[in-house]
Order: sequence, then C-alpha cells, then structure tokens
Amino acid sequence: MYWGTCVTEIVKIDPLNPDPSMIRYAAKFILDGKLVAFPTETVYGLGADAFNSHAVKKIFEVKGRPIDNPLIVHVSDLSQLYRVAYDVSEKALKLIERFWPGPLTLIFKRKSEVPPEVSAYLPTVAVRMPAHPIALALIRESDTPIAAPSANISSKPSPTTAEHVIRDLYDKIDLIIDGGETLYGVESTILNIQPSTPKLLRPGAIPLEEIENVIGKVDVSEAALAEKPYQLIAEAPGMKYRHYAPKAPMFLVEGELDKVVGKIVELAKADVLKGLKVGVLATKETGALYPESLHVIILGSRSEPYSIAHNLFKSLRLMDELNVDKIYAEGLPMKGILFAVQNRLRKASGHNIIRV
Repeated sequence: MYWGTCVTEIVKIDPLNPDPSMIRYAAKFILDGKLVAFPTETVYGLGADAFNSHAVKKIFEVKGRPIDNPLIVHVSDLSQLYRVAYDVSEKALKLIERFWPGPLTLIFKRKSEVPPEVSAYLPTVAVRMPAHPIALALIRESDTPIAAPSANISSKPSPTTAEHVIRDLYDKIDLIIDGGETLYGVESTILNIQPSTPKLLRPGAIPLEEIENVIGKVDVSEAALAEKPYQLIAEAPGMKYRHYAPKAPMFLVEGELDKVVGKIVELAKADVLKGLKVGVLATKETGALYPESLHVIILGSRSEPYSIAHNLFKSLRLMDELNVDKIYAEGLPMKGILFAVQNRLRKASGHNIIRV
C-alpha cells in the first residue's frame, strides 16, 4: 500500500503570477508518477498523470476511494482533449467554446490509451479544462492530461484551501501547492453530452440554466437530484457514494423558509435539553432567528448565492472543528448554483431529509 509512506512537500505559488520555476518543479512530480495537490477554481484537486496507471491507482489508495467512482481528466487545450477522447460532437464544441476554461466537465467516449482505472472501467471519460492559472500552467508544463478528484479523504468535505488538504493528506501524498482559497467552493458541473438529449449527472458551478441557454433541453439524472442514495453504475464522480460529510449526523430541513427555521429551532431545542451540542447551517436572512444555545454558521446570503457555494465546504469542516453532536441545515431552492449546494447538502446529510 502507498498510503502513509510519503514525505509531503508544500510550496506556495501566487495564483495571479505563477512562478515558472515552481511550476516546472511541480510538473516533474507529475511526470515522475507522483501525486500533487493543486488549486482549481472549484476545489483543490489531487492530480496524477492520466496516462500513468500506477499513479492513478495511488489516487484511489490515498483517498480510500471506491474503484467504481470515476476521476475527471483535466486538460490545458483541445489537443489534450483529443488525446483522451473521441466523437466530440458539435454540441460539445459549443459548450467548450462557451465554458472552457471553466467548471464544466463533459463525458466523452474514452480512447484506449487512457487507463481504464481513470474511468472506473467504463468506456467513457470525464474531461474538463480548469480556469485556474496554477492548474493550467501545471498541466501545460507537464504536457500530459492530469487525472484529479478532490484532494481529500473520500466522503469528507471537499478542500477549498491548502490547509484542508494538509489536514487530510499530509504524509500521504508527494506535493501540495498552496495557491490560496478557491473561487467557487463547489465542484464542476458534469454533463453527459453523448445522448441526443444531454444529461446532467452532477450539478456544479456552471448552472443548468446557462447550459440550456447554449444547447437547449438537458435531462436531469436521479443522482443530480440526490433525493435518495443512487444505486446504479456511477457514470461520473459524485453520483453514487456519500460525499462531503461532516463527522456529526446531519439533517437537512426543506420547505418554506419560515417553516424550516421553526422546525430546526424545535428539533434543536429538544436536542440541547438532552445535553447535545447542536450546529446549524443557516443563511444571512435567518441567522438571528436561532437561539444563542445553538452553534450557528452563516453560509452566506440567499440574495448572493455564490457566497453560499463559496462557504459551504469550509463551513462543514468548521462544524467538525466545533465538535458538534448534531447538525441541522436549511434547505435551498434547486436553481442556479444553489442546485449544486442543495445536492451537496443532501449528500452530506446522508439523505436525512426532513420536509415541512
């Protein structure tokens, strides 16, 4: 086993002006078959040479990731896309022109040169071009597509800072690039572009509405709605297993906002009387409505949905630091980027959903 046998180096790189010598240094790790954690615009990724089967297997070992959970291949240009995928449709090219570089992952047919482990032995491959200067520079300098899931232990909240990566993976991987906090705070949107009507597999930083503005109607998978555990074959990352979970049991309360707040207060007060330490994930509009006996973390304002997405995973990690016994979270509308946040909350709660 590879797990726990590394001396981890940490380097700081300015995302606004990446030092070419530091990028070359990091790229050598990739080309030597080692694992590198690096920032993207969504969350931190744990990268390996996508053509190196041994390195790809190490990603699964280090994370404790099930082998039937595919990885995303990150590219720096279209020539790299065509090294890993074929049958790139006109619809796909329209989306690429509009959203790449950016947080949109597309599912294509996988070329045989790509190790099957990358795609969980499926005939497809998930590909995106990140819009982060460090990530793009690293892929370009490595001159190879980089396979990368989030740089955390599987099932834990995704990392949005290098500190999160250090807590999860220090002494388990070779290099961590500290490029500051990520922009979006939730992962990329994943779209299977192959069917005649494309299908949303995972909501993410690019809202569904913006995709439909470019290519028309998109079907939404059962996994994207995340109303219950997904039992079928995972076509893409984040579909099948519990993800993003804090240590404490979490309950997501959905419904009209005033009823949601009332239900959380009712349940949480009963828990406090039992001697439990209770956390609440609330929004700016409701934070003052909760009693001081509760540990309330404000995700952001409902009028600024990107602030909620940006703060989600670090707030889940903060709940772990507070060592709460139970967490209640307010449900959010399934539109715009909040569709992605609601998907993550449903999964983080293990589908413990209370509807009021």
